[in-house]
Amino acid sequence: MDFVSPVLDIASRLWDCTAMRAVYIRELPENLNSLRTAMEDLKNVYEDVKEKVDREEKLQKKRTHGVDGWIQSVEAMEKEVNDLLAKGDEEIQKECLGTCCPKNCRASYKIVKMVRGKMDDVALKKTEGLNFSVVAEPLPSPPVIERPLDKTVGLDSLFDHVCMQLQDDKVGSVGLYGMGGVGKTTLLTRINNEFLKTRVVFDAVIWVTASRQANVEKVQQVLFNKLEIPKDKWEGSSEDERKEAIFNVLKTKKFVLLLDDIWEPLDLFAVGIPPVNDGSTSKVVFTTRFSTVCHDMGAKKGIKVKCLAWEEAFALFQTYVGEDTINSHPHIPKLAEIVVKECDGLPLALITIGRAMAGAKTPEEWEKKIQMLKNHPAKFPGMENHLFSCLSFSYDSLQDEAVKSCFLYCSLFPEDYEINCNDLVQLWIGEGLLDEYGDIKEAKNRGEEIIASLKHACLLESVGREDRWSPATYVKMHDVIRDMTLWLARQNESKKQNKFVVIDKGELVKAHEVEKWKEMKRISLFCGSFDEFMEPPSFPNLQTLLVSNAWSKSFPRGFFTYMPIITVLDLSYLDKLIDLPMEIGKLFTLQYLNLSYTRIKKIPMELRNLTKLRCLILDGIFKLEIPSQTISGLPSLQLFSMMHFIDTRRDCRFLLEELEGLKCIEQISISLGSVPSILKLLNSHELQRCVRHLTLQWCEDMNLLHLLLPYLEKFNAKACSNLEDVTINLEKEVVHSTFPRHQYLYHLSEVKIVSCKNLMKLTCLIYAPNLKFLWIDNCGSLEEVIEVDQCDVSKIESDFGLFSRLVLLYLLGLPKLRSICRWSLLFPSLKVMCVVQCPNLRKLSFDSNIGISKNVEEIGGKQEWWDDLEWEDQTIKHNLTPYFKPL
Repeated sequence: MDFVSPVLDIASRLWDCTAMRAVYIRELPENLNSLRTAMEDLKNVYEDVKEKVDREEKLQKKRTHGVDGWIQSVEAMEKEVNDLLAKGDEEIQKECLGTCCPKNCRASYKIVKMVRGKMDDVALKKTEGLNFSVVAEPLPSPPVIERPLDKTVGLDSLFDHVCMQLQDDKVGSVGLYGMGGVGKTTLLTRINNEFLKTRVVFDAVIWVTASRQANVEKVQQVLFNKLEIPKDKWEGSSEDERKEAIFNVLKTKKFVLLLDDIWEPLDLFAVGIPPVNDGSTSKVVFTTRFSTVCHDMGAKKGIKVKCLAWEEAFALFQTYVGEDTINSHPHIPKLAEIVVKECDGLPLALITIGRAMAGAKTPEEWEKKIQMLKNHPAKFPGMENHLFSCLSFSYDSLQDEAVKSCFLYCSLFPEDYEINCNDLVQLWIGEGLLDEYGDIKEAKNRGEEIIASLKHACLLESVGREDRWSPATYVKMHDVIRDMTLWLARQNESKKQNKFVVIDKGELVKAHEVEKWKEMKRISLFCGSFDEFMEPPSFPNLQTLLVSNAWSKSFPRGFFTYMPIITVLDLSYLDKLIDLPMEIGKLFTLQYLNLSYTRIKKIPMELRNLTKLRCLILDGIFKLEIPSQTISGLPSLQLFSMMHFIDTRRDCRFLLEELEGLKCIEQISISLGSVPSILKLLNSHELQRCVRHLTLQWCEDMNLLHLLLPYLEKFNAKACSNLEDVTINLEKEVVHSTFPRHQYLYHLSEVKIVSCKNLMKLTCLIYAPNLKFLWIDNCGSLEEVIEVDQCDVSKIESDFGLFSRLVLLYLLGLPKLRSICRWSLLFPSLKVMCVVQCPNLRKLSFDSNIGISKNVEEIGGKQEWWDDLEWEDQTIKHNLTPYFKPL
């Protein structure tokens, strides 16, 4: 019986297993229903999660990898469940007719087991879905974010130029500078968007709007948002720690940093920006209104964004006005041209005014708006709130009130007027705007610095005059900047400041209109015309009167009687002014008087009553009688100028003696034509220290001139027929024994020699290291400009820097001239050289290391002269030939 027990045990086990399977098989329909229900519950959770994901993705977020995997697994599981349910349903349909036993017990059992297992999987997925707290995370910032960009006109060539610079491995940083509203931000935006389609791939293109309040912390915050630096490394950290965090991210990336609207130099290294020196693959591009910022920021390239040319300006204006408006009447295109001219190529003005003119489809509407634009531009729609407010930020940024006052003063000149910088500084001095800087010399230097700063801020423009024959510098105001300046001045009128009236060229002023000017502090009249005055107008508050070509007749009697507090009177270029009224002597407060280029014959003796007069300018007068004791009666006189004085042959010793006796005199500019007058000047220590500009004319009895004037800035010699050399006598006692003898002509910047037929050389130029302008004309005996022994060459070059700052060189009508000097010079500053009728000049004194092509703008002369020049080094000729222009 021993074998019976194992058999019974096996049988029992088989029965239990069979019975269990039978139970499973009988529960198949119930299990299928449970699985179907569980799957529906899972689907509900799936839909909830999917909706959350869709919402987050619409917010520019990205689903997490876990959620994405779960969604995919649920979708796969649904297919598996559906297949399993189908199989289960099919198996139930195969049950034996009239019984509950399936035909294939083994298959049914297998399905039941799979159903139960899948139910566990479905339950697990449901639990996972219910536990998702975060379904999506913010997307990483794209390398480039596109910025809104309106239509651009006239920027193509500049855009291409900037892109070319960015492709240069040697250019790490580029500065774009220009006046407000000129299109710098538009250009930078176009550069930003270009990186979306460029083949040059950058890891990050970062835009930062700096604006006036830019600082390291603000820029760091923008970079933090862009570079996705972990918050735990940022919040609560110091500026240096943030700098390290930014640096450690950017040093691994190829990036472009675009900084818009920088007003002051920004220390990029303090921000955390790695250096973008030569060879760096990263770039920095910034915009600013100040050319000095480009230098201070270390920009490899500084590129000026200029106003649009006429065709481009009209195209931009038409874009905003609309073709329908432009073409709505045959007269409107011509009227549109007038409006565009008023905008002077400034894009922001063209856009602002173009939008305001859109829809104006009758000539009458245009004519009214044009009159408003010319006479009251601040009242034109959009000008005050949009255009002038934008431009005035540059004015607000000026460093102090003195500079602001000097800038506002420039609006006294007419539209498009080219302002002589020297005249402007003299006016500022006469107005007292530079009094805080002490003497005339310091005030003049400060005035020149202010002009430079206004040009750097793009509030004044250098004038590229076609007349390259003059070294004088000129500036002008952009028309829209001038309108803005007049608006600012009128804003100040409510504060009782800077009340002034400006009459431009061609305006007719009625006598009754002048009566309205009684409250004005400054009146500027240029090339206007006036009705006859029935009686002289009264100006009780007038401080400044600028009259140039305005009156066609003499002043009415008593005109100057009613200006009790006037300080500046400029009557220059009044061609009809012959007699200066005696009542000018009643202007006891006058400090500045300019009578240049008038036809006055005699200075009235009453002028000596002007005890506060500081500046007296009498240039370009044909013949002028100055009564004895007139000049000596001006105890406050600091600046006296009588240049281009035609009647110079008469003895001027009495005038020089009176100037010599003035205690306050600091600067003298004078033309002399007699040897006794010249000797008086050169033998007076007091006069020597004051002379700034000296012209000698028709001094036929002088053959050698010792130019012992340590502060001389400009020297002219004309028709001094026997003059052979201009030099200095190092053995002669000069102004002060302590004055450095090698600096006698240190300040000399301009020299012009004309029609001195016996001139052999100009030795004095050796001692003029700051010479910028040299003109030699019609000097038939001159063979060599500088004649010196070869042994002295090295000393002269090292001690004096001969011609190292020469910018303009003109050699005209010099038939015997062989060379400028016997050795080669670098001429590192030379821009313009003109050679005419110098047939024996066969060699130019240019050193082979000149590199002049980097500076020179123009070389002019006869083609034959240029072709016949002898060159020791053909490279020099090759470098210079592109700049040669046959005359």
